[in-house]
Amino acid sequence: MDGFVKSEEAYERACSVLVGGVDSPVRAWKSVGGTPVFIMSAAGAYMLDTEGRAYRDYVGSWGPMILGHADPDVTKAIYEAVSRSASYGAPCVAETELAELIRGKFPSAEKIRFVNSGTEAAMTALRLARAFTGRDKIIKFAGCYHGHSDSLLAEAGSGALTLGVPTSPGITVANASDTIVLPFNSIEAVRKAFEEHGHEVAAVIVEPWAGNMGLVPPVPGFLAALANLCKDTGALLIFDEVITGFRIPEYGVQNKEKLRPDLTCLGKIIGGGFPVGAVAGRADIMNKLQPLGAVYQAGTLAGNPVAMAAGIATISKLTQTAYQKIEYSANRFAMGLKQAALSAGINISVSRLGSVVGFFFAPKLPLNLNAVKMSNSGLYPLFFHAMMARGDYFAPSPYESIFISLAHTAEIIDATIGNAGEVFAEIAEAAPSGT
Repeated sequence: MDGFVKSEEAYERACSVLVGGVDSPVRAWKSVGGTPVFIMSAAGAYMLDTEGRAYRDYVGSWGPMILGHADPDVTKAIYEAVSRSASYGAPCVAETELAELIRGKFPSAEKIRFVNSGTEAAMTALRLARAFTGRDKIIKFAGCYHGHSDSLLAEAGSGALTLGVPTSPGITVANASDTIVLPFNSIEAVRKAFEEHGHEVAAVIVEPWAGNMGLVPPVPGFLAALANLCKDTGALLIFDEVITGFRIPEYGVQNKEKLRPDLTCLGKIIGGGFPVGAVAGRADIMNKLQPLGAVYQAGTLAGNPVAMAAGIATISKLTQTAYQKIEYSANRFAMGLKQAALSAGINISVSRLGSVVGFFFAPKLPLNLNAVKMSNSGLYPLFFHAMMARGDYFAPSPYESIFISLAHTAEIIDATIGNAGEVFAEIAEAAPSGT
């Protein structure tokens, strides 16, 4: 790009050729209002927009930039790989190397299949589960997002145990009805669902920490109870660790909780910023995939050599020393944000899992989607725009997580917390009845 371009001009041009001017809905800023900024470059913890404004970035491309943007070692690996060709459409040793790295961190990952996105990983995991069990129905939880494949874009119907209904035009009722949608953190609801449909349930799929409704933690015992119910009924347990994977020193929530799901979905970080996903799990299940089994799945760009190189370089740098530094910064951010709000008289609750943080305009941490919806999310647009004006880039939605990277120094964190204190004070003055 030559020179700078105003965001309004960039957006108007994009809208003439791209649907809504974006390629993923949240980027259109419908939840917060205004015109989205267009990013020109990024380095470390900062992004630069097309008007030349710099922002401290807390989105991190929705998670994969755990080392920061344009990490020199990752960039070097990318350049070296792409110099040999951007794609082969044939096996390469880097696929094996990355798979070995992942298996070394996730004991449950006996076999691995690389795909191109988290959506594809979840879709493949469900197909495997249905083929392996010979059953059709799945259980998912309201507020947990597993991509936009048909059976996963379902929401709970009226009544505690009614089957799913489509959340998007183009999805058939029959497809959605194979999905049972339950409240996150309600093991009682899961038990009742198994009592009624247990012989039909192929799998339970869950984000072990729900990162797509603001980072909601599991209540103690919830994940272990899911594992036990699946074991007792013959259903498979699928952990979607697309967001949580490699974001904690234990590498995954399953390791932290000492659980072993049958299948795991990974993404984002394992490609170092490139489009990558993976399904990993028990060898007897994974071997149902072609060419060993009958379950079909394929991808021309799966195992892309450049993405594999970026993933290897990223994961190789995630030492325990690196995690200690990121944990320190993330904890500093979470505690600072909470204190800044309290000092201004604003009620917020904050959650943190490793380097992922969530916060809600609510005095008590919500534990399911209904509770999240009861928080005062109407204050978030005020927070978002005021922080943007001060040079802090957060997700343009109140239901997304905050990502801290190795590049976020104490100085950067403190600058953001200082700005947040000012913004919370402005919100308290502007909307005292909503605080």
